[in-house]
Amino acid sequence: FWATIIPSLAMPMSIIGTFVTMHLLGYSLDNLSLMALTLSVGFVVDDAIVMLENIVRHMEMGETRLQAALNGSQEISFTILSMTLSLAAVFIPILFMGGIVGRLFHEFAVVIGMSILISGFVSLSLTPMLSSRFLKPGGQAHHGHIYAVSENIFTGMLWLYEVGLRWALRHRLVTMLFSLAILVGTGYLFTKVPKGFLPNEDTNRFLAFTEGAQGISFDALKDRQNEVAEILRQDPNIDSFMSFVGRTPNGGIIFVRLKDRDKRPLGVEQVINELRPQVSQVPGLNTFAFNPPPIQVGGRMTKSLYQYTIQGPDTDQLYKYASILADKMKSIAGLIDVTTDLQLTNPQVNVAIDRDKASTLGVTADQIERGLGAAYGSRQISTIFAPTNQYQVILELLPQYRADPEALKLLYIRSMTTSKLVPVSTVAKLTPTVGPLTVNHTGQLPSVTVSFNLTPGTPLGTAVDKVNAIARQTLPSNFTTGFQGTAQAFQSSFSGLVTLLILAVAVIYMVLGILYESFIHPITILSALPFAGFGALLTLMIFHVELSLYAFVGIIMLVGLVKKNGIMMIDFAIAAQRNEGKEPHDAIYEACVIRFRPIMMTTMAALMGTLPIALGFGAGAESRRPLGLAVVGGLLFSQMLTLFVTPVFYLYMESLRRWLGSRRAETPVTEELAVTEPRERVPAARNPHKP
Repeated sequence: FWATIIPSLAMPMSIIGTFVTMHLLGYSLDNLSLMALTLSVGFVVDDAIVMLENIVRHMEMGETRLQAALNGSQEISFTILSMTLSLAAVFIPILFMGGIVGRLFHEFAVVIGMSILISGFVSLSLTPMLSSRFLKPGGQAHHGHIYAVSENIFTGMLWLYEVGLRWALRHRLVTMLFSLAILVGTGYLFTKVPKGFLPNEDTNRFLAFTEGAQGISFDALKDRQNEVAEILRQDPNIDSFMSFVGRTPNGGIIFVRLKDRDKRPLGVEQVINELRPQVSQVPGLNTFAFNPPPIQVGGRMTKSLYQYTIQGPDTDQLYKYASILADKMKSIAGLIDVTTDLQLTNPQVNVAIDRDKASTLGVTADQIERGLGAAYGSRQISTIFAPTNQYQVILELLPQYRADPEALKLLYIRSMTTSKLVPVSTVAKLTPTVGPLTVNHTGQLPSVTVSFNLTPGTPLGTAVDKVNAIARQTLPSNFTTGFQGTAQAFQSSFSGLVTLLILAVAVIYMVLGILYESFIHPITILSALPFAGFGALLTLMIFHVELSLYAFVGIIMLVGLVKKNGIMMIDFAIAAQRNEGKEPHDAIYEACVIRFRPIMMTTMAALMGTLPIALGFGAGAESRRPLGLAVVGGLLFSQMLTLFVTPVFYLYMESLRRWLGSRRAETPVTEELAVTEPRERVPAARNPHKP
């Protein structure tokens, strides 16, 4: 009972201490900080488990509770310090990251880093104190049937591990070749795994943009959008919606709210895919529905989610090649709802004023412009004040005249000299034509934005590569191109995440190098990283989950988690060599067998803490699930292999260290004999902490 309670107390103590830190820093409880606290639940008990297990081991050796607490904590304190500092150091590079990654995960990194540091302090202070007061020696403890069964299972696992470990130590070359194959496989999986930015979440809502023919009247657009609204009204998954017409001269927007997830059988993406063929049957109206991203990252308001912008100084050439590119993009597998903001066939009437004739008839250009504005611009000209209300007087043509371009010929302007009415067609030439509905700019240059959605299962990274390839083949070299919004953030952040992973490994190496005063054994501890990466990427591929921003953060966390096993084994082996004079083979074998129990316990604690996130419970679980899957898959795979590979790697590194040490020892002696007379050599005092 007490062996369970004592390490469990580290969890509330660490979480409460983290709350205090969050309050002092002005942080709030949000999605990311709560996710950090959820993940830390599985990590903060690790150090306490390692401390308690070592104290119990000393008690089983015949020591009293107080002696075991003192000796066990003293023996394991440096190991816990190394584990805590190296795990917290993983999140240091995130604090200095810029862009969307830095803004998103700054608070996440601080919260989980502080919880880890506080748990290390609790494990070095509270856990030994409680153990010295409440733990019972093995002879006084009374165990039941469940304990006997579980202990027999553990004994069998330990026996199997010893058999496998002896085989691995005898066949070192085979083990290292297998490790090399895993390293190559990790690189291969990284190139093949589908990549994305932020997973879509089912937040009970989606957007639908509508687009009618260029030149469509407001009434016609309203009638067609009402047909779409009627289709939405009959869908049993939809709770309510709001429909607006006039977002653009020929477009509208519909905000759709779905029923709660537990009250509808389909997810938001399934609802959209089911509605897409139905709304496409409305004549004269295109409807583009998509699930908005959980975080809106720049870009402009377009009819589809992802945007590709083309810029060029020559508008004729720009419009020509933009249309060609949009047509080619429609043939790309995985892309749907491909559309552009380029609308060049909007009907219009050019009014060319004959200034000489207008001046002769006493009509000015300003009168003509104001007359057209009053007729078609719905101008307020007066206000009628009643005893209890007031009414605006709006001047405009009747609807039947506003919809007919020929009605322009019936418009009259009063002459300023004769006060007679002069037809507009007398003083101006009216020419029906077509022209651009809008001329868009990005920065200082004219631009065209091609937007698109993705079919379910199509990774954003694959779509980005395909669009870039077609653009290089289609567009002239003097065009400036680039993704906007979410697609642009994906491109910039992914390269930054690779840099972040490299920096995390470098920081851990430096921290371990400082703690162990060695350049070699930090590499031994980090030898488990390829296995964790392979397991994480393989798990994502098995569950058909993209390597998104959250999944990449999970892989970065694995860098700090999997090296804990190596620290527990290597630290014990180094101490056995230094204090007991054992050979590297015997030292690492004993370290692996003795540390097998705490390694299994800490790994299971981390798995249980991450499993709820991997299973995907609750609203918005779609975004957090990749992180949980990456951590669970990486821990399981690395746990099965590092227990065998790390000891073999340690033996090779020890041989390298001894060879380098012998080379360094030979060089000063040769120089001394060549310069001075022989003299008695006194061995230098050895740093007790230096392996």
